This record gives sequence, structure tokens and C-alpha cells, in this order.
Amino acid sequence: MSKVLDSIRQRRQAGNEGGRWSEIGLLLFAVIIVGFAAAVTMMSLEQSITVDLLWLLAGYFGLLAIAHAAVRIFAPYSDPYLLPCAALLNGIGLVVIYRLDLAEQAMDPENASFDVVRQLMWTLLGIVAMVVTLIALRDHRILAKFGYTLGFAGLVLLAIPTILPSRFSEINGAKNWILLPGFSIQPGEFSKILLIISMAAILVSKRSLFATAGKRVFGLDLPRARDLGPVLLAWMLSLVVLVFNSDLGTSLLIFATVLTMIYTATEKVSWLLIGVVLFAIGATFAYFTFGHVRVRVETWIDPLGFYDGTGYQLSQGLFGLATGGVGGTGLGNGRPQQVPFANTDFITASIGEELGLIGLIAVMLVYAIFIMRSIRIALSVRDSFGKLLATGLAFTIAVQLFVVVGGVSRLIPMTGLTMPFVAYGGSSLLANYIILAILLRISNEARTPTPAVASPAMPPAAASPGAGRRAGA
Repeated sequence: MSKVLDSIRQRRQAGNEGGRWSEIGLLLFAVIIVGFAAAVTMMSLEQSITVDLLWLLAGYFGLLAIAHAAVRIFAPYSDPYLLPCAALLNGIGLVVIYRLDLAEQAMDPENASFDVVRQLMWTLLGIVAMVVTLIALRDHRILAKFGYTLGFAGLVLLAIPTILPSRFSEINGAKNWILLPGFSIQPGEFSKILLIISMAAILVSKRSLFATAGKRVFGLDLPRARDLGPVLLAWMLSLVVLVFNSDLGTSLLIFATVLTMIYTATEKVSWLLIGVVLFAIGATFAYFTFGHVRVRVETWIDPLGFYDGTGYQLSQGLFGLATGGVGGTGLGNGRPQQVPFANTDFITASIGEELGLIGLIAVMLVYAIFIMRSIRIALSVRDSFGKLLATGLAFTIAVQLFVVVGGVSRLIPMTGLTMPFVAYGGSSLLANYIILAILLRISNEARTPTPAVASPAMPPAAASPGAGRRAGA
């Protein structure tokens, strides 16, 4: 028996080592893709490969090496595909931002910005945040003990931009920033993580309330009226964010994520139907009450009709996607710099123009792998809190991606969210690397081999009933 257990432990250990080697191989693959894309961009713009580009690639490679070493030390059994997916997306973002920097330098050399250097610095800080999270959070279940505290902290972070004067919190009409000398912070990016942790803890502790059925209507077990508190609270919180911060994206992200977590915890379709009804009521109320929401919807319906005003950005983004077509114009051969905020809100249009539909779908597939592996973590982890937390974190990435790509392609109105890991921005990158660290920690818990318990030795006579008789015969 002990030999069998030793064999199982050896196979699990070998599988763990194989996973880490797979991670190294995928990280090297990401470095090759990013390096090749950067070199193609430079050659397309008729520039030689400069020392600055080599330094940027070396910095990117070094940061990935640090991240892999941290995962190998502090989460050795974690999923080997999450970090390479995040690294590849981050690298693609660096290439696109670098390409936009070169275009800006060509148009206005004196006032050109170097956003790619800042983004690389934010990548460094993001990986530091990931490593710190892995070290500090040795067991994800500890977070459940501070559910209400973290939820309150998340609400405070959402409220800070509302309280601050507009000159310290407003950019492009949205009050969701903290503007400091030299840099800015978007607290909503961190607030969503705290609110997801809080909601997971509440759902685990109050699961019986959500699972209790009320009246049965058209074959559906509706929840009792007194149990609707959490979803109504999330709905009202989303409306408050929309009213005071003029932030449509964050409000939609919070409500959709909370609703998904409730459905995951209860497996009741009635919660989804209630959420759809509340969303319809809130959207109708916002459209007829708030001017900025009405402008977003009208621009979405007819962007060319508002081309000289609010529709200019969306129209230029659609022109870029149309120009790229299926195969794209090629890296460095498009004109993505004509789209306002091409490296943040509309970086999807920049990718679609130069890499085409094929390249954009490839990027979407990397996101799909990241989200699917995160959901797999939620399915494999043993505790209910970890399941809900991993589900919430995976779904917030999925919703954010849908909202961003849907807004740029005119599937839904623009909301102002950024593409995770790809778009320029320090707050988003830091928050996403923290999400990655939490998922790695949950994955490590789910994949860690269960310690084998040695069974007591059986007496020789008890091992085989006929052994004694044969021996004494």
C-alpha cells in the first residue's frame, strides 16, 4: 500500500514539474511573439531596430522571469496557463502602445509621449503587486473572514471620486478618478475586487436565504421578497455609481458580476430573470433621467449623425475596423492614431485595423483560454468560497472584455472600460495582476496533492484468511 501511495505522490509531483515547464515554454512563446511583432512594427515604419526597443524587450523578458520564479516558489501547483495568457496580452498591449508612440513622434517629435515606458513601469508594479499578493495571501479562505470589512472598503473607494471636486476626479465627463500631481488612480478597478470578495463571503454565509424558494410562477421558484436584499443593494449601488460618477461601465460591471455570483451560488434561473428586469428598469430610468446616458445611446444608434461631436471617436474606430478587414493592414501600416484614445478605450480598434479580424479573434481566444482556465479553477477547488470567488473574478474579466469589444464594434453603447492587460493604464494593470494572483492562489489550493495518510500495518494472519491454514498445513 505504501508503495502505491508513493507512486501516486511521485506522479503528482512529476505533473507539477511538467506544468511549470509548460509555463516556461509558453512564456518563451509569448516573448517570441511580442519580439517579432515589435520588430515588424519597426521595419514597417522604415526604422531600424533600435537599442531602445531591445531594452524594452529585455525589460519585458526580465519581468516575466521574475513572475515565473515567484509562481514557482509561492504557488508551485497553480494553473500553468494563466500567467502566459496574461503575459501575452500584456506584451501585445506594449507593442500596440509602442506603435502609437512612434506615430505620435512622427507627427509631433517635440511633444511626443513615451507611454510604452510608463506602461512597462506599470507592468513592473503589477508583477510586484502579484508577488506581494501571493506572499501575503497564503490561503484564500482567510479573505472570507473579512467579507464585510472589504465590502465597506470597496464602497469607500467608489465614493471617493464622488466626494472630490471635479478638477481632482473628472476625466472626459466621468468622475471615477483620483487625480494627483504626476499620475492618476482609478479606485473603481480595485473596488470591484473588494466587492467580489465581499459578495462571495456573504453568499457562502447566507446561502440558505438565497436557496429558499418562495412562490412558484410559470414553473420557476421565485425567491422570497425579503431575500432580494443583496441583488437590490447591488442594483441601487450601480445606479448610484451611474448617477454621481457618470460611470456606465463600472455600474454595469458590478451589477452583472454580482448577479452571476448569485446564480452560481443558487443555480436558480429566477435570479437571472429578476436581474434582467431590474436592469431594464434601471436602463430605462437612466435614459430618461440623465443626459449623458441619453447622449451615449443616441451616439450608439447613429454615430455618423454625430460625427462632428460625440460620434467622432466611435466613427473613427469603425473606419479603422473596416480598413483592417479580415487580414489587417499589417503592423505599422495602418493609421490607428487618428482614433482618439487609441491606446486606452479604443485599443481594440487599433488591433483590429492592423491585425484584422484574424488578429482580433486570436487575441479574443487568448482571453477565452484565460477565462476558461479560471472557470475550471472554480470547478476544481473544494471550498464554496473559493468557487464563488474564482467565478466572480473570471466573470468580471469576461464582462469587461464583452463591454469593451461590444462598445468599439457598436454592439452595445460605449461605457468607458478598458481592455484587461492590453490597454494603457496603471490602475487597470495593477488590478488585473492582483486578480491573477488570487486566481493562482485558488488554483494552487485546488491542485495541491492531498497528503497521503499511512494506513496501519495489517497482521500477517489478517492479510489473507487462508494464509494461516496453508502455513500450518
